[in-house]
Amino acid sequence: MSFRTTVHESLPYIDAEPTTAERIAAETLIAAELGSDTTTTAAILPPLREPQFSDIITQELARIESQAPLRAIDTTRYEDSSTSTSTSSSSPSEQQQEKLSRAYAISTYLTSRETHLRLLDAHGRNAWLVGNWGSEAEVAAVERELAEARRDVDRVNLQRRRAQDEAAGELRSLEEAWKRGVGRVLEAEAAAEGVRREVLERQRARAQQAVVGN
Repeated sequence: MSFRTTVHESLPYIDAEPTTAERIAAETLIAAELGSDTTTTAAILPPLREPQFSDIITQELARIESQAPLRAIDTTRYEDSSTSTSTSSSSPSEQQQEKLSRAYAISTYLTSRETHLRLLDAHGRNAWLVGNWGSEAEVAAVERELAEARRDVDRVNLQRRRAQDEAAGELRSLEEAWKRGVGRVLEAEAAAEGVRREVLERQRARAQQAVVGN
């Protein structure tokens, strides 16, 4: 089984920051390449299916688009029915029904709350404290792991910078040697092209002399 080593082409501690013109040119090339790939859809792809949402989902999407606040719970049900005011257009029976509904909601909530508090006081106090202690231990362990991970990241970045600083001189010399080598190759190609043209000119001249001699 072969393992591939990830090679990063960027050397942030050696390479100089790109100039504004270079950055603009690179962003222009990236935008042009992305635009050519994303503006048209391949013919082999099926057409996109139109989404069909229910009325509730449609209303929720409209609320999110309008940035209206979410009102999922009617808190007025838990308010004191004696202080609430009903609309004058509702009939007395409707007002009584509304008060009865609110009173029932308040009674149910308070009864459930009382039951929970009684059970907590009788059986769940120690379990609650133990649960909190366990949660605190888990949080502390996660925080230690996070701190260790951050230290590892700092150590890796420090080692990376040291390695790049140690190799900076060699990389610069290799880059200069590569540039000189490329320049010499271009000079050799230009000289070879000049020699080729000179040979062609001489061959052409000899051919013309041979034609004139005949």
